[in-house]
Amino acid sequence: MAAMASSRLQQAAQLSVCLNEKTAAAPPLTFSNGSNAAAAAGGNCSFLGSSLRGARLQAAVQPRSWRKGRRVVVSPRAVTDSKKEESCLYPDAGSSVLGIILGGGAGTRLYPLTKKRAKPAVPLGANYRLIDIPVSNCINSNIRKIYVLTQFNSASLNRHLSRAYSCNMGGYKNEGFVEVLAAQQSPENPNWFQGTADAVRQYLWLFEEQTVMEYVILAGDHLYRMDYQKFIQVHRETNSDITVAALPMDENRATAFGLMKIDSEGRVIEFAEKPKGSALKAMKVRYTTVLGLDEERAKDMSYIASMGIYVVSKDAMVKLLRQEFPGANDFGSEVIPGATQIGMKVQAYLFDGYWEDIGTIEAFYNANLGITKKPIPDFSFYDRSAPIYTQARFLPPSKMLDADVTDSVIGEGCVIQNCKIQHSVVGLRSWIAEGAVIQDALLMGADYYETDEQRCALLSTGGIPIGIGKNCVIKRAIVDKNARIGENVQIINKDDVQEAARETDGFFIKGGIVTIIKDAVLPNGFVI
Repeated sequence: MAAMASSRLQQAAQLSVCLNEKTAAAPPLTFSNGSNAAAAAGGNCSFLGSSLRGARLQAAVQPRSWRKGRRVVVSPRAVTDSKKEESCLYPDAGSSVLGIILGGGAGTRLYPLTKKRAKPAVPLGANYRLIDIPVSNCINSNIRKIYVLTQFNSASLNRHLSRAYSCNMGGYKNEGFVEVLAAQQSPENPNWFQGTADAVRQYLWLFEEQTVMEYVILAGDHLYRMDYQKFIQVHRETNSDITVAALPMDENRATAFGLMKIDSEGRVIEFAEKPKGSALKAMKVRYTTVLGLDEERAKDMSYIASMGIYVVSKDAMVKLLRQEFPGANDFGSEVIPGATQIGMKVQAYLFDGYWEDIGTIEAFYNANLGITKKPIPDFSFYDRSAPIYTQARFLPPSKMLDADVTDSVIGEGCVIQNCKIQHSVVGLRSWIAEGAVIQDALLMGADYYETDEQRCALLSTGGIPIGIGKNCVIKRAIVDKNARIGENVQIINKDDVQEAARETDGFFIKGGIVTIIKDAVLPNGFVI
């Protein structure tokens, strides 16, 4: 431990000296009030020892110089993910950070959406897929080296990533990439991925080849917008081995998450996985104000939950997975709690924004319909400063003919004819015939078009074309891609069934939400 800490301090000192040498030729850092960093710091500003809050540099910046042998005192105070904050990383994230996105397991709770695809490849918000969220967050945070680890049904995920990002990340003097790493067997390890930590361990030999300082470990099935540069900045300022992204949580929701307890400096001292009763009360945190919450909200949000997102120093990762816990399979329940027990510094970073774990059908359904909420959606795809990227499909604009559409989001390339759509999300290439009623529904659309000749030929022979047929009624339902819904079909859960598995009939019901399976065919007049 002492050798590791010494090595990291020497590295930090070298980086600070390099930065100070560059400062003379660089323009001054200007604040919102017009002053500059050099004046505020007495002529010597070390970004490495800074703690940024809002648009101002805190008192952690001292009028002292590393060249005079005096160390800058670093405040361990973490910061919230606010748009007003600024970050200054040196070296920058593009050259010093590797993003590792975990594709997750079989996705049984999201079945049947995961029947033919990996969980991160599930369509989202009419035009996107879940994997676009962490990849876009990385790109917007200047993290250009990204690996995606997959194991189950990864064909569509691989295809999407190669089409969306392979041509946009590289280039002259740019080593950026988004690469898929599938689970594989080897003479040294004949097993598939056994968990999050095991997945990273199996490819650690490859990650070590990257000349980076930190690894950012991300999940491929979360919906949120986050600037990882601020996350990494807190990790460096506090000289931590691991920094864990955390959500403020009230008591009612806390039992569903892994909780952390912190000390007065924001350092994690205890973990508990989904505690209840007295164990839950014991995890109440007194110091959430240290992480940036105001006192009033800190009283209501007295618990902090792990988001399953981590910044881990490179040398710490190698030590944890190879030496300390060579048999551990999971980060959240084994590696991170174990790191605190052996004395490593594990810091909390508070993310006080919208975040949703898309782990169940109900969560997925609510997250999608949440983007239709007015006046402000739960999650917005319209943020110009941090856009969400996806595959460029070059589809025509959607066409609506005498349609009544309210409080809905319509994807690209749809054809909607004389129907009623209310509080719904309609995915790309959707075809909705006249007389249909779509309410509180998520339609994922189609992977391809059928020509008018093909549709007419199918109808003339009693077949059903892709899309929603005439006079259909669909309420509180999810219709997966390429589904063929006949005429006069009703998907309304008329008997209010909460759970049902009717795979041979083309649908499941979970939590009262009907899900039509991908490529399913529902005949004319079918009623659910």
